[in-house]
Amino acid sequence: MSAFDESTREDRPPRFTVGVVGAGQVGAVLGAALHRAGHTVTAVAAVSEESRARAAELLPGVPVREVPQVVVGVDLVLLAVPEDTLPSLVSGLAKVGAFRPGQVVMHTCGRFGVGVLEPAQFVGVLPLAVHPAMAFTGTAIDLDRLSDACFAVTTLKELQPLGEALVLEMGGEPIVVEEEDRPLYHAALALGANHLTTLVAQATRLLEDAGVEEPGRVLAPLLGAALDNALRGGALTGPEASGDAGTVAEHLAELATEPAIRSTYRALARATVDLARQRGRLRAADAESVLAVLQDTDVANGDADDREPPGDAEDDRL
Repeated sequence: MSAFDESTREDRPPRFTVGVVGAGQVGAVLGAALHRAGHTVTAVAAVSEESRARAAELLPGVPVREVPQVVVGVDLVLLAVPEDTLPSLVSGLAKVGAFRPGQVVMHTCGRFGVGVLEPAQFVGVLPLAVHPAMAFTGTAIDLDRLSDACFAVTTLKELQPLGEALVLEMGGEPIVVEEEDRPLYHAALALGANHLTTLVAQATRLLEDAGVEEPGRVLAPLLGAALDNALRGGALTGPEASGDAGTVAEHLAELATEPAIRSTYRALARATVDLARQRGRLRAADAESVLAVLQDTDVANGDADDREPPGDAEDDRL
């Protein structure tokens, strides 16, 4: 490992040489964060022109090399690749002997823990699964945003301090997520963040159709307040939560020519009714009225298989 200041030996882990595999929006930023913390990024793997440009911006002067050349000889391997690619990448690198005993191998996928690194563990690497719960832009802006991000750390018990120290050095806050809980953890983030993007896109489309010239100007303060309210456990709002079946029916009628958006609306309306009932916000009779409107809409649109009996607002497909 590279030399580091003796005066800070007890305050931080040794300075690593780092190889970054994947100069996507996450990999390039985290590589830059590790560099900012004092580690030395020796090489990066970047395939597309966009990735190469991102590497040049965030990791200036770092050579772009083939994946095995990035991995061989470094202290810390950062694997920031798509989740479906990770298992075959780890297996392939293990087969060609790219890993070495004592090398730290850290991936950034939310779905997997360290089990996916098993082929590398057979040769004695130190496995880390570190996932930042953050939406990345792939620019220098993200480096400052890391201070607001939690990182899910999954590893062997004896490596937990190392994983947490690396997260702190990158500027994030480490949280421990057990191996078996990674898929559920990742599903929660996808439900909240990825689907939020879809909802905003659909809401923007409807506002544009309604003649609103700057949908973002309308949505930004509304959604910001709604998110803050939701995170604080505030009261539900909207026609479903208040049992206003007439308004829900009118909304659905307006969405008759937008089947994809109408389907989203119906699924979320059912879930909102269910949540409002659980919180004692909605009387049973009012809930039944809203659910009846939603069921009638299903029948009218030929979605008989998608119906639910009155009083059961649970929708497992959400």
